[in-house]
Amino acid sequence: MSVLAIDAGTTGVTAVVVDPDGSIAAKGYQEFSQHFPHPGWVEHAPEEIWQATLEATREVLAKVDPSTLTGIGITNQRETIVLWDRETLGSPRRAIVWQDRRTAEVCDRLKAEGHEDRVRELTGLRLDPYFSGTKLTWLREHEPHTWALVESGRYAVGTVDSYLIARMTRGTWHVTDVSNASRTLLFDLTTGDWSDELCGLFGVPRDALPDLVPNWGEVGTTDPRTFCGLSLPIAGIAGDQQSALFGQTCFDPGDSKCTYGTGSFLLTNTGTKLERSDCGLLTTAAWRSPAGETTYALEGAIFVTGAAVQWLRDGLQIVGTAAETAAIASAVPSSEGVVFVPALTGLGAPHWDPHARGTILGITRGTTRGHLVRATLEAIAYEVRDVLETMPTLATLKVDGGAAANDLLCQVQADQVGVPVERPRIVETTALGAAFLAGLGTGVWDSTDDLKETWQLDRRFEPGGDRAALDRDYARWQQAVERSKGWALL
Repeated sequence: MSVLAIDAGTTGVTAVVVDPDGSIAAKGYQEFSQHFPHPGWVEHAPEEIWQATLEATREVLAKVDPSTLTGIGITNQRETIVLWDRETLGSPRRAIVWQDRRTAEVCDRLKAEGHEDRVRELTGLRLDPYFSGTKLTWLREHEPHTWALVESGRYAVGTVDSYLIARMTRGTWHVTDVSNASRTLLFDLTTGDWSDELCGLFGVPRDALPDLVPNWGEVGTTDPRTFCGLSLPIAGIAGDQQSALFGQTCFDPGDSKCTYGTGSFLLTNTGTKLERSDCGLLTTAAWRSPAGETTYALEGAIFVTGAAVQWLRDGLQIVGTAAETAAIASAVPSSEGVVFVPALTGLGAPHWDPHARGTILGITRGTTRGHLVRATLEAIAYEVRDVLETMPTLATLKVDGGAAANDLLCQVQADQVGVPVERPRIVETTALGAAFLAGLGTGVWDSTDDLKETWQLDRRFEPGGDRAALDRDYARWQQAVERSKGWALL
């Protein structure tokens, strides 16, 4: 018995087959296009996400026996918002991505009207363009013809998981889970359901939203005519960061992980207790069991980390692949005072400035690509330290995601935060978490205790270096961050 997991990320879709021992038996991957129609705008074509899902799935099915699969788990980029026709399943416009900053003015207006404290009380979130609710308000105000079909019931509204489930089931199911719902600004953490008050504030018809289902357990069946010939139960759903928390087997209060993806996200399990932060952290739903018990988490959301490396590759074209960055950065002993603040889509936790922009300081005639690449890796570590400075002291930090394979980054991270960094043998823990959820839902695993036994350490990075020098470098980083703030308003 094995499980198929679909990880629909920000830049591509990964499909993996996970065996009962927690190992990955096969993997497929397909990138899709990033669209930037205006400065600060980021969009994806839903059809391209769907085609990438099909291609990644076909690739992995060519490597395994499909008859051994018991179910499907889905994990996804969370705050991206998708509209689609309930009958044809076609999308009337491109999806607005979580990185998109176009709704900064909507957020500023709602803050000026005095809504932020109430929104934070209900949702655990902030009024920031990052979240889905303001994207829907923007659509209502700027695309009235499209929005009229949302209000009439013709168009469905959902996150990427909802859209993929609709496509996989030929429109039979319109569902999501609490981890995705809790990122929309439309979900009340206390009641555990969509909020009529918040739907009214953002102007979103509640009937357009998906039904809420547990994170594991069978919720629907794929249609083989649509989804690669597979008729399998969809038995696990979670937003990518909560899925990674699950995949890292962080099942106990206080367990924490950091995922290095397009952005970086630190989550700490707070158990069944709602904990709120005054230091820029978000309160979010982690997962809900079939029995209805909800587990919560505190989250530090950093918008651009791996995307900064992608920018070095695709924008500046000074690296050929992300894998080259460790060698290029190691060719110089330090960044020689170069500091890169990768606020390419504003700043997330703990600063929350949608008007910040990317900043490179300290350039001299002696600056080389090695210095800039090293400064980029250091920036990722500094951003994570910014968040950890607001959290209770950790004994260790579990890391995962693509950039966790970079030994230099992991060592710089350990040096900066002053605690050991543990990298698991399987760093694709986002997909692994979706597989674990689906496996719980279909009986591949009986309990979370069984899942804990599958976690294996690959390498432990012990902190080192000159503490005083590290703190001086971090102080310089903090000054650079202050200079990046508010740049889009100038």
